[in-house]
Amino acid sequence: MSLLACEGVVAGYSAADEVLKGVDLTIERGEIVSIIGPNGAGKSTLLKVVAGILTPSRGSVRLGDRAIQGRPPREISALGVAFVPQEQNIFPTMSVRENLEIGGYVDPSGARRRIDAIFARFPALAEKRRHAARTLSGGQRQMLAMAMALMVEPTLLLLDEPSAGLAPQAAERLFETIAAINADGVSIAMVEQNALEALAIARRGYILVDGRNSRTGPAAELAADAEVRRIFLGGSL
Repeated sequence: MSLLACEGVVAGYSAADEVLKGVDLTIERGEIVSIIGPNGAGKSTLLKVVAGILTPSRGSVRLGDRAIQGRPPREISALGVAFVPQEQNIFPTMSVRENLEIGGYVDPSGARRRIDAIFARFPALAEKRRHAARTLSGGQRQMLAMAMALMVEPTLLLLDEPSAGLAPQAAERLFETIAAINADGVSIAMVEQNALEALAIARRGYILVDGRNSRTGPAAELAADAEVRRIFLGGSL
């Protein structure tokens, strides 16, 4: 049984607005899946449906053997799904440690243990634990956002454009961090503008176009396909 299975998902931001027009997506345990495509294809919308921020008008979303479509985000988070949005993903006036404490709201009793583990994984955050989050670099902010998501000890991590706005070197370090998180057993669905980099660390890839599935397959094959590179990887995604 797949960890996540979306079938025929139709969703948008109003009754008359169908951003997703019947999208399918599966994620197996332990894999990274990259979701790429042109702007407006519905990539971020799909993650919001899985996270419970949007309720699909049709279709199903299953986490293991549980139907989760339409459940509140807090309930979906408690089931092991953590969502890191592209923007407004940290509390800038609070300290790094306070941000992590907020990330552990699902199980406050275990927060101290998880914070210690986070600081062991992210030494740069440990050094800044008492600093306001607004003082962090762009790459450090994204690491803090992911660290907050890891506070719920998720089985599935949803990342929406994690490298957006980062310098190439910072983005490279971020992708290394994502791969390390996955190596610890966390499955990851990642929407990403840097398509080649995203496919390089993923096992499989999905290409969405106009709210529909266009291509899917092993990430390495998609990255090497001449037609895919010409259409989807030649410019900004």
